[in-house]
Amino acid sequence: MAESTHNNKSRATTRDEEALLRADTFTNAPKVSRRTLTREEREELAKQQEAESKEAARLAKSHTRGPLGRWWARLQSGPDRFSWGMAIVALGVVYGDIGTSPLYTAQTFLSGQGGIANADREAVLGMLSLVFWSITLITTVKYVLIAMRIDNNGEGGIFALYSLIRRRGAWLVIPAMLGGAAFLADSVPTPAVSISSAVEGLETIPLFEPLFEENTSLTLMITVVIILLLFSMQSRGTERIGKVFGSVVLVWFSFLAIVGLVNLSNDWSVFEALNPVYGVKFLFSPHNAAGIALMGTVFLSTTGAEALYSDMGHVGRGNIYFTWPFIKVALVLCYFGQGAWILKNQNNPAFADTQTLNPFFQMMSPNVRYLAVVLSVAAGVIASQALITGAFTMVSEATRLNWMPHLQVRYPARTRGQLYIPVVNIVLCVATLAVLAIFKDSEHISAAYGLALTITMITTTVLLGVYLWYQGKRVWAVVFTVVFLAIQMLFFVASMAKFLHGGWFTILLTLAILFIMYTWNEGTKLERAQRRHMQPKDFLPALDKLHGDFRVPYFADNIVYLTSDCEMKRLDTDIFFSIFADHPKRARAWWAVSVETSDEPFTREYSVEDFGTNYVFRVRIRLGFKVSQSIPAYLHQIMHDLSKTGELPKQKSVYPKVDADPGIGTIRYVLIHKALMPESKVSQRGALSLSAKYAIRHVAGSPVKWFGLAPYNPLVEVQPLFVSTRRPPRLKRTDVAHPAPTPSVDKVSEAAAAAAKSGADKPAA
Repeated sequence: MAESTHNNKSRATTRDEEALLRADTFTNAPKVSRRTLTREEREELAKQQEAESKEAARLAKSHTRGPLGRWWARLQSGPDRFSWGMAIVALGVVYGDIGTSPLYTAQTFLSGQGGIANADREAVLGMLSLVFWSITLITTVKYVLIAMRIDNNGEGGIFALYSLIRRRGAWLVIPAMLGGAAFLADSVPTPAVSISSAVEGLETIPLFEPLFEENTSLTLMITVVIILLLFSMQSRGTERIGKVFGSVVLVWFSFLAIVGLVNLSNDWSVFEALNPVYGVKFLFSPHNAAGIALMGTVFLSTTGAEALYSDMGHVGRGNIYFTWPFIKVALVLCYFGQGAWILKNQNNPAFADTQTLNPFFQMMSPNVRYLAVVLSVAAGVIASQALITGAFTMVSEATRLNWMPHLQVRYPARTRGQLYIPVVNIVLCVATLAVLAIFKDSEHISAAYGLALTITMITTTVLLGVYLWYQGKRVWAVVFTVVFLAIQMLFFVASMAKFLHGGWFTILLTLAILFIMYTWNEGTKLERAQRRHMQPKDFLPALDKLHGDFRVPYFADNIVYLTSDCEMKRLDTDIFFSIFADHPKRARAWWAVSVETSDEPFTREYSVEDFGTNYVFRVRIRLGFKVSQSIPAYLHQIMHDLSKTGELPKQKSVYPKVDADPGIGTIRYVLIHKALMPESKVSQRGALSLSAKYAIRHVAGSPVKWFGLAPYNPLVEVQPLFVSTRRPPRLKRTDVAHPAPTPSVDKVSEAAAAAAKSGADKPAA
């Protein structure tokens, strides 16, 4: 009877527990599936494997076709391989900026010479010669043939270059930071000047002239709308955008070549400008009205070369090699066609009084001009895209160097190079709109454009020279550095004429970005100098005692610390002291978790170190660059896996939890931030760097958002940064002064009465 009663009570208790936990079915908390790949991922990997097998079969077949076939097989199996699809993407992603240069280079040249009437044969041939050889030396030789041979795991750009030579000297950080900051600063006015100058071409169409005359701000409004649309498209990935833009760019450069050829048919003699003597002679000729500032105009033809190097990781080196000859021929034909038109119309009275004559549009018939304006608007958008993708790459590289905060990075396309950084996208968009608000139109924006980019080119030359020197090519390194520094210093001096007319804006931006890089780097150095690790023999005794101390209530069943520390065999002291800070955080298990991003797209794996315990776990999670970082769901899986193997004791919940997982106890996430103590023995520069770093980190965001922890109410702790501290002098104890007691009213009355009585008892004198 007693046994039956006991069984009934047990069943009732079980039913009560099930009723309590049944509430978990009303939530939809994320859980991991039994598969390690989604259906879409399996299909994508299958397509990649099929494409690779087809390519391998093609290469194997090409071996039987003689020397040419073997050369092709070697090419397609190396870093210089290319494909037609990615070549189209390269056109859209890489060449947008350099493709818009023909829109304004010749126009700026005529303005500097005082109009078309002053642009005689000597001036035109001199300008064409300088443009041709600048494109040849800067873009073709320096960037395509030399710089692009130097990559860091397929990535290009000044930061990738610095990563290869950073051990050669501490001073190299100066040109690397300065060049990177200047490149990012120049990324701000580029979308504004490219798109606004193209949109302003609508004003030259007779049909639209009355509309723009009535609405003077219409051009600005259209530009703002296009810029907002462009930045909103970035989250879709540059590969998808590149396929659309690539087709447009192919049409655009073909159009440039055709209109150039049409005008060249009237005067083929302009090809005399291929002789560099014409350019040098005119540059230093008294007939040159612009003087040395002419090189600032010529420099406009090379803008986009640095972006070409930075975007190499997006499309691959081989695809740029394959497409660049077509791009250069189209550019040369267009520039020389404009030169032929200028010579033909130098004495044309119809253009004598034209204030802002643009040979690019004027050399076409009115009907063709409609198409030219539409294509130029598209080219302006594509030019902006080239700089935006380059900025994403540069910020990603700066983050790896610990020069910028770790930002949330997304990889929306199939390849690692296709990245998107939401914070950078927002900052660039706001800054570009601010440029439009300040400068209003392309004429004023162009004054701020290009100056910072000359700084980037100079610093890139310095780093390339150092790389060549330490590769044993010392003679070539000296020749390369001297020649290209001379050319680019000439560009810089000429571009300084823009400083007071708007160049100050990009210089201020450069200094602001440089300040962020410098302070973040210095602050990181100070923090790393403070970081300490504890061996298991040092931290396990204290944690073991706390784990079994039933006088201390549980803070949570599981306390999870997210850390960037990759050490697996030791424990960061920050975590140790967080556990014992204030009121000790007792738990059934403590977890130190770090998350790494792998170079493969769909990696999902983890490793665990338990230090021989069942309550301290060091976890490293490796996720592919296309895998969503759903850390709460993955941690639940890890805890269940360890519970099944017996490494983690059973943790059955008694009450319902929002995460809908009764098999695991409560989880509390903790993040640790550092703060500088007032007594810290640190220089003013170091204190400024740390203060700036913490302010930047506050604005840039935190892993709470990246890892989806906000719904789980994470705890953010602040710990002191224990750099060496000053010992303040000891306090001196002083005695408290005790004032004489004041007699009360009653005592005063008694004293007066006693005195009166004493006087009455005395005998009379």
